[in-house]
Amino acid sequence: MTPVTVFAGRRVALFGLGGSGLATARALMAGRAEVVAWDDNQASRDKAAAEGIAVVDLNTTDWSGYAALVLAPGVPLTHPQPHWTVSKAKAAGMPVIGDIELFFRERAATAPNAPVVCITGTNGKSTTTALIAHVLRSAGRDAQMGGNIGTAVLALEPPAANRIHVIECSSYQIDLAPSIAPTIGIQMNLTPDHLDRHGTFEAYGAIKERLVAKADIAVIGVDDEPSKQMARRRAASGRPLIKISGEQPLDAGIFAGITANAGKLETRIVQVKDGKPKVVANLAGIGSLRGSHNAQNAAAAFAACFALGLSAEEIAAGFKSYPGLAHRMEEIGRIGRVVLINDSKATNADSTEKALTSFRDIFWILGGKPKEGGIESLRRYFPNIAKAYLIGAASDLFAETFDAAGNVAYERCGTLDVAVTAATRDALAAPGEAEIAVLLSPACASFDQFPNFEVRGEAFRGLVTALPGFVKFGAG
Repeated sequence: MTPVTVFAGRRVALFGLGGSGLATARALMAGRAEVVAWDDNQASRDKAAAEGIAVVDLNTTDWSGYAALVLAPGVPLTHPQPHWTVSKAKAAGMPVIGDIELFFRERAATAPNAPVVCITGTNGKSTTTALIAHVLRSAGRDAQMGGNIGTAVLALEPPAANRIHVIECSSYQIDLAPSIAPTIGIQMNLTPDHLDRHGTFEAYGAIKERLVAKADIAVIGVDDEPSKQMARRRAASGRPLIKISGEQPLDAGIFAGITANAGKLETRIVQVKDGKPKVVANLAGIGSLRGSHNAQNAAAAFAACFALGLSAEEIAAGFKSYPGLAHRMEEIGRIGRVVLINDSKATNADSTEKALTSFRDIFWILGGKPKEGGIESLRRYFPNIAKAYLIGAASDLFAETFDAAGNVAYERCGTLDVAVTAATRDALAAPGEAEIAVLLSPACASFDQFPNFEVRGEAFRGLVTALPGFVKFGAG
């Protein structure tokens, strides 16, 4: 835990008693603040009260006595309209902040030189966060990972000069952290998202840019125009900037070069210093870092870890042992030349697109509760599909899409267990010696058959690990 001492002896209102809210309340209380908390959910209030947290209805309290409102990131700050607690706090003239802000205030007060890496972006931030933490740990560093991934930031160990915090930050969290000023700030990419919470794409982008604006070193992806503009503004400021790309060579910075070698795509990470390019890592054979999207993730991770003092050799070794994140292009294992991939987190076509670009001859399991647009946007990748296996409520819709395209064999399977059996049978019978994939990348929500994508992914894991001849990733 990181005790928050900057509010010692003062009253703080807190709204939202989920996982991060409870961690925030504990941290404030450990720092001797007086916390008054509320949540609209009775079960959450009961859990907090059982821990000794003062639960008081903030609708009826006198707001003049509070030093700040600490808001859970899932609670609307501005759009579609401010939460009622936000309105009350602003009427009382108090700041509205979140747990990331508390972390940075505590760091400034107790360990201002403690290294912190913050990662944001529309896509890839979780993988990049996990990859950086893994590389640091594999090189013997004390790396604390949390924020929008896994552990709430204030549940981590406190900032210290010999400890590196690696924090994933959502736009919601950044919006509640006006003091955010990491040692290294990473902006991966920017596409329209969360506009219901930020109003416009421009507002969403401006919030993301705050993370790199005050960073000692900014690492910015330049594969999309809005992020490229952020990089231009950072360069104009004269402050340190490292540009990264997963798609194009750069005259300075770090980029991924993708080449064909013996029929397989190989990705090399290239560092350009003083106009001279040098290959510093090779991602060939690293199943957890397949695809152009992971090339950008690896470029960002290399930039951060190198800036923190790791050697290129240490970083490359960390890449090789990176296990990947569960349910995100997760290579579970193999049966001979058939690789079994769990991409259950791909709950829409945009997410599945990344998987379909990472393999050829795919035996594709898809379906569930369909999203608007279905899989129409994926037609250009259909030549990569050896056969598709349809499950869940989207089966009829996706069958119509394949029929209209006319170039995809498919089988209606209904349920995941039937699909796994059929896809593995066909993959093992396919001619040739090159690697092929049985890929669960549903392009759908899970809610017709599973409570969430995690449960769906774990069901897939259980089914494939029970198959004859299965060898777990990393075994042997």
